[in-house]
Amino acid sequence: MTWEIALVFGLIVGALVLFAWEPVSYDVTAMLVCGTLMASGILSPTEGLAGFSNPATVAIGCMFVLSEGLRRSGALDVVSELFRRLGRRSTWLALGTMMLVVGVVSGFINNTAAIAIFIPVVLAVSSDLGESPSKLLMPISFASMFGGVCTLIGTSTNILVSSIAEDHGQPAFGMFELAPMGLLFFAVGFAYLALVGVRLVPPRRPLEELTAGYGVHAYLAEVRVPEGSELIGRTLEDDATLDDLDLELVEVFDDEGASVGDARARLEAGSVLRLRGEPAEIQRLARRGDLELRPARTWADAELGEGRRTLVEAVVAPDSSLPGKSLAEVDFAQRFGAAVLGLRHRGEARVDRLADVTLRGGDSLLLTTRSGDERELERDGAFVIVSPIEAEAKRRAHMPVALAILAAVVGLAAFDVLPIVVTALCGSILLVLTRTLTSGEALEAIRWRVLFLLAGVIPLGAAMDRTGAADLLSRFLTDGLGELGPRVLLAGFFGLSMMLTNVVSNQATAALLAPVAIESGHALGLDPRPLLMAVTFAASLSFMTPIGYQTNTLVYGPGHYRFTDYTKVGTPLNLLFWALATLAIPWFWPF
Repeated sequence: MTWEIALVFGLIVGALVLFAWEPVSYDVTAMLVCGTLMASGILSPTEGLAGFSNPATVAIGCMFVLSEGLRRSGALDVVSELFRRLGRRSTWLALGTMMLVVGVVSGFINNTAAIAIFIPVVLAVSSDLGESPSKLLMPISFASMFGGVCTLIGTSTNILVSSIAEDHGQPAFGMFELAPMGLLFFAVGFAYLALVGVRLVPPRRPLEELTAGYGVHAYLAEVRVPEGSELIGRTLEDDATLDDLDLELVEVFDDEGASVGDARARLEAGSVLRLRGEPAEIQRLARRGDLELRPARTWADAELGEGRRTLVEAVVAPDSSLPGKSLAEVDFAQRFGAAVLGLRHRGEARVDRLADVTLRGGDSLLLTTRSGDERELERDGAFVIVSPIEAEAKRRAHMPVALAILAAVVGLAAFDVLPIVVTALCGSILLVLTRTLTSGEALEAIRWRVLFLLAGVIPLGAAMDRTGAADLLSRFLTDGLGELGPRVLLAGFFGLSMMLTNVVSNQATAALLAPVAIESGHALGLDPRPLLMAVTFAASLSFMTPIGYQTNTLVYGPGHYRFTDYTKVGTPLNLLFWALATLAIPWFWPF
């Protein structure tokens, strides 16, 4: 083994550990891998940076824009409203309709965008039916994965593996080449969830009051500005009292109880400050003499959402810029005009030392925002709002345009008139030219962390080829499994991909194993297509953990799930798909 191969394997192991442990965000890990490959001389700068211009990276970025065009035009709202009406009739009808609708939509737009649209709808329907949201949210997450593996554009993984195949002299995937196997997965997965899976999901009902669910009562208090206080005539922007005591201002009221604003409001005698912080810090503030502590009380949701403020529950988007940052670093008041009241991480409420808590994708936050500014939380894709709030104004007149552009993107690629990267890029430009999206909205729609992840891991595949690491790994697999037959080797690739994607990024899993699958096929004189398909499907079908796929992460908080809920429901489904893939993939793609 040469030092180059040893370094590549060391980078792979190190990257997998960092992806799973997440001391830094996944895009930083990918860039670290890319930089190391160039610094070591294994790849030239041109080769190391080729991931940024790779057709897969460009196509995936454009698909984010196309998905946003559909959302802004209101096309997805029409679908969600249809589901809302049908779902109110019975739980079983809601479950079936929901999985079908989400699955179909996810075949053509970004899965995360689809789930973000449907979470509030599912919560409303479950409330109407008196059903636990946990019974419905996990199935729609799984259904989005079923739909995503039916088309080339259904997931970024499909596009990535197709690009890797082309780079290795293999034909690119057709738009609907995955559909026969994908629809089989969809049918079997649908039956499993309807007959077995929904019974394995525990009925986790949220408390009626969000404030109780987040345990904020002891951490909220009101203080009054008495006559003669030094704070009279000043604003809290000019005073460091709250910062010194690590307290956060929620709202300011006048002496008659009317909301007068935030830290910019000028204080008067009788003004009341609503604060969030540690009980000990609140007591310290009261002892300073400038403020009088009002009696402790139990807070209702309606009280915290009155006046100029709105109470909002939102989920941290896994691919936003927030994961890895502390609440203090984000500065919610400045960036979003919001105050954080509580946080739930992996189903557990976190109430103490909130400023020091590091955010993770899927964390649920209880926030108060200025009324009318709730949508600011969705800026840059930072949050998915799960509370019922006033609907965003949509450009309904542009709906036919958005649908026509998506149809053209899919149709031209399906009939091999143009590659998907060309149709997606032209479609994105047309959305801006037709004013379905502004250029700023198009840029904000792109999940830049995902693109940096792709740009970092694509060169890793090139380094594996260059150094012979892919050949060495393929020989190890073929020597161990190849003698048992190609189906066993296919099962090995599916199983390895399935296990990796449940703990690390699905794109990283695909970028790592796709070149090895191609080398293994060539080593045994087989068509590598079935092995590539095993990697493609397994990397996008992650059911066993809430961190293996972004849609699982998004429904984690709103569904009040525990980590083991995914293992209980998802493990049998993954094993079922493993057996199904081993039997059926060679039928559709013979060796």
